[in-house]
Amino acid sequence: MKGNTLMKSSLRCWFFILFALSVLAASAAVPKPNFIFIYCDNLGNGDVGCFGSKLHRTPNVDRLAKEGMKFTSFYVTSGVCTPSRASAMTGCYAQRVNLHESDKRGAVLQPVSPKGLNPDEITIAEALKQQGYATAIIGKWHLGDQPPFLPTRQGFDLFFGIPYSDDMTAREGQPWPPLPLMRDEKVVDAPVDRDYLTKRYTEETIRFMTEHKDRPFFIYLPHAMPGSTATPYASPAFKGKSANGQYGDSVEEIDWSTGEILKALKQLGLDERTLVVWTSDNGAVRRNPPQGSCAPYKGYGYDTSEGAMRMPCVMRWPGKIPAGTVCDEIVTTMDLLPTFAKLAGGEPPRDRKIDGHDARPLLLGEKGAKSAYDETGFFYYRLEQLQAVRSGPWKLYLPLPNKYIANNRKTAPSKLELYDVRHDVGEEREISAQHPDVVKRLLALAETARADLGDVARPGKGQRPAGFVQDPKPQVKTD
Repeated sequence: MKGNTLMKSSLRCWFFILFALSVLAASAAVPKPNFIFIYCDNLGNGDVGCFGSKLHRTPNVDRLAKEGMKFTSFYVTSGVCTPSRASAMTGCYAQRVNLHESDKRGAVLQPVSPKGLNPDEITIAEALKQQGYATAIIGKWHLGDQPPFLPTRQGFDLFFGIPYSDDMTAREGQPWPPLPLMRDEKVVDAPVDRDYLTKRYTEETIRFMTEHKDRPFFIYLPHAMPGSTATPYASPAFKGKSANGQYGDSVEEIDWSTGEILKALKQLGLDERTLVVWTSDNGAVRRNPPQGSCAPYKGYGYDTSEGAMRMPCVMRWPGKIPAGTVCDEIVTTMDLLPTFAKLAGGEPPRDRKIDGHDARPLLLGEKGAKSAYDETGFFYYRLEQLQAVRSGPWKLYLPLPNKYIANNRKTAPSKLELYDVRHDVGEEREISAQHPDVVKRLLALAETARADLGDVARPGKGQRPAGFVQDPKPQVKTD
């Protein structure tokens, strides 16, 4: 009897061991997803066909929308480059990581700045490297051009691109070095021919995919285009081919690039293992004559309008993200880090506060999924000034006696205004008088943000320091 009991006990132990091993084996057999994050520069909501453009031909981005999910309340945290990119990389408001302004109190970092993303911050690349990912940034960085701040010190195995904006070239009053194209930490071309950046980035992306097809990879592809110059660039194959001048040529080449990447995914057998995110760092800039479009939203890039911060976004992952769907819940670039980390089988950083949320329920189309920002609020900052709050359908513009309206902190008064930006996307009906309870709640959220992230003449308790170096040097020597 005793022997039978021992035998049964032993069999149970072996059963549980075998069961555990089978679970582990099954888990190991499921490949981790690849991530490709395509980030345009100064491209507006109305610049692609699936978001309403009648000017630009974007069949490949439109295909992403047909085969994936279109996000109609997708936000960046700033209307300008550096803070927007800081949030995308760290999952934090730029104010938290102190990249909401440059060392010169401007809106973006300039060449040879002593300031950059603190190496102690954790980027998407670092979070994914912990899960065995190969990581690459192919494109524009703009989070510091000094060695401690370069992508290769921030979790990326490969950097092929420019360290800041395409318009940051030598001019009167700005003795900047020639615009450098870098591979890792070395300059390989200066000045780089900007006409060929999109083409070269695309080729490098496909090369990296091919070399790493047998292991999970993360590719961050922040295009330099349409860019910050008044005369955007495109390769000869696209010049003069669009219905919208050089700007349209540039947009249509980015669409071609997207198509080449999708084609390569198919050829490499990676289609169903890859989540592609396609969006922009901020809205199109106001030009005269007009170039880009932020329609149907009000405003243009560089401020806290919907046009500046509410971006076109599509995400595609065959078999996982339901095809042909639309999500109007609030999602932001800050959500990419926690979402990617979870999908990769890891966790977002636990030793510090990040502001992004795990958006998997929304991406994967779970019934009844809601945005976490309905509770926490989403905050619109310009430099250190909080200017508006969104929660659910509501956007509250805060009453400010001195509202920043330009990089030099030129100010103008602004009054309290409330809009339902989910149903009144053009902000035609001001409704604060009809919803005093909403106004009260959003004002309370604004006060919470000020205490944590700061405001004018009010440092936030949750802010962390940026990185600084002594005696910064140009990547390219100038005589």
